Amino acid sequence: MADLLPPLATAQIDAKPKVDEKVDYSNLPCPVPYEELHREALMSLKADNFEGLRFDFSKGLNQKFSLSHSVMMGPTEVPSQSPDTTIKIPTAHYEFGANYFDPKLMLIGRVMTDGRLNARVKADITDKLILKANGQLTNEPHMSHAMFNFDYMGSDYRAQLQLGNSALIGATYIQSVTPRLSLGGEVFWAGVPRKSGIGYAARYDTDKMVATAQVASTGSISMNYVQKISEKVSLATDFVYNYFSRDVAASVGYDYILRQSRVRGKIDSNGVASALLEERLSMGLNFLLSAELDHKKKDYKFGFGLTVG
Repeated sequence: MADLLPPLATAQIDAKPKVDEKVDYSNLPCPVPYEELHREALMSLKADNFEGLRFDFSKGLNQKFSLSHSVMMGPTEVPSQSPDTTIKIPTAHYEFGANYFDPKLMLIGRVMTDGRLNARVKADITDKLILKANGQLTNEPHMSHAMFNFDYMGSDYRAQLQLGNSALIGATYIQSVTPRLSLGGEVFWAGVPRKSGIGYAARYDTDKMVATAQVASTGSISMNYVQKISEKVSLATDFVYNYFSRDVAASVGYDYILRQSRVRGKIDSNGVASALLEERLSMGLNFLLSAELDHKKKDYKFGFGLTVG
């Protein structure tokens, strides 16, 4: 009997509840940017699916400057009177791009054969203040636009000021409340349509999961959840509801990273299933295979492409 006492005493000691570690609220981590609250879910649920042929080629001229060429051939959908009917018009276009990357400056430009010109700028003004700008020039009236964002990153918060054409003014703020929970809000004013709005958001993340929720005065309510099964496999789901229009949608998706490929796909509440395969054939050569099936509308989209460089 004496030989059994020491293990029993040890088991009782191990059974004592562990004291939780104290949280240092003066040293909380910096949260993700407000516009990237759903970035983990978007990787699985918003894959870059396409229809037709796509070819992308990029070549670096030096360590900071590179050129890109893109060719896209496939149908373009146009609105129809019947929601169950899809009208497609065959189209093809070429895109030329120039890129400049520096540790504190990024310049990206794109020009297409239909006359559209896109430009993006990201400049680190200081270690905490970043300027982001993007714009588009088109031949279509009232379709050109420009947007300027000033992002400020604090020790445990982020703030952003947005200025755009049509008298658009917006601001966002997100604050880490605990090491895993962050809360934020946004407000905007559009002068031309004379509309304003306010929204709130929450994000909770751990090493194995990410959960976010967002609500806006426009009636939109969105929630998503991502479960990280392993370093290479993750599952995601989202729910979107509009209080005013009563529209509701939900989807479930996955992201699977293999040794030389990556597969992403989803299925939504409308019965639309899609998948995107990215296969690395060799160094600098990737093969893309895209599919989207809508049995309700009898609309089936398939695409394949190559990315070189």
